[in-house]
Amino acid sequence: ATKSGNIEAYYLSHNTTLKHLTNITNMKLVIISAAISAASAFAPSATTSTFSALHSTPEPLSDAEEIAAVEEAAAPAPVATINGWAPDPLLPCFGLPGVVAPTGFFDPLGFAQTGISLNDVKRNREAELMHGRVAMIASIGYFAGEFVSGPFNAVGPANDQLQQVPFPVVLLLGVAIGSVEIKRAQRGWIEPDLGNWNKTLWTLRENYYPGDLDFDPLGLKPTEPKDFANMQTRELQNGRLAMIGVAGMCAQELVNHRTIMETFSFYSKVYGGSDPYAMCGDMVVC
Repeated sequence: ATKSGNIEAYYLSHNTTLKHLTNITNMKLVIISAAISAASAFAPSATTSTFSALHSTPEPLSDAEEIAAVEEAAAPAPVATINGWAPDPLLPCFGLPGVVAPTGFFDPLGFAQTGISLNDVKRNREAELMHGRVAMIASIGYFAGEFVSGPFNAVGPANDQLQQVPFPVVLLLGVAIGSVEIKRAQRGWIEPDLGNWNKTLWTLRENYYPGDLDFDPLGLKPTEPKDFANMQTRELQNGRLAMIGVAGMCAQELVNHRTIMETFSFYSKVYGGSDPYAMCGDMVVC
């Protein structure tokens, strides 16, 4: 009986040890499994993504991205500067120089009002500059021609002197003026399209600055944009004054047929209190 009890106790202790080892083994397996599961959550996915250019769907843009894309597509191309000037539709006369105090931007007839195209503004400025330059030369010519008779012995008011010049000289003068005008047209104006006149008529080149004929024998043209704008404004102001002055001299000579200095002397006597006709004899127009 004692031996049988010992055997039974031995098997009972052995079974208890096996159960304890089994429990420990199972616990280790559970811990290892949990550790593997936790590590796999942070591991990169082993699946490979496939891409198809034909069947891929782009992600929709946000409202801000769509607005930015539209503004970028609608933004005008940058305009190249000419003599430091870039046309700005928000400024009077597209930002061309010529605005001075005290009047500021003065355009009572609306030649450069809002809505006038850039080409028309440049063409009007071209006309203003050319007429101003001619008027400045003419204002000197009026006085010089009436002080000096010249090689053709032209005398009297400047208005009457051209008809005293021989016709061949007048013809040569016309050819010279025509040559200069053709040269100016070739530099600043688009070649005419005979098949479509409306496309090129009165159209200036985009890279042409009004009045810049690349003729500067004395080297007076500034290189700095600000200095160029200031000189352009001075030229415009002197040209505008010359146009008014020459118009007045021409009108005066058409009315009284006297030279500029004769008219000046006449009114000096009038406002000085003396008789301007005192030295005039019978049948003498003075």
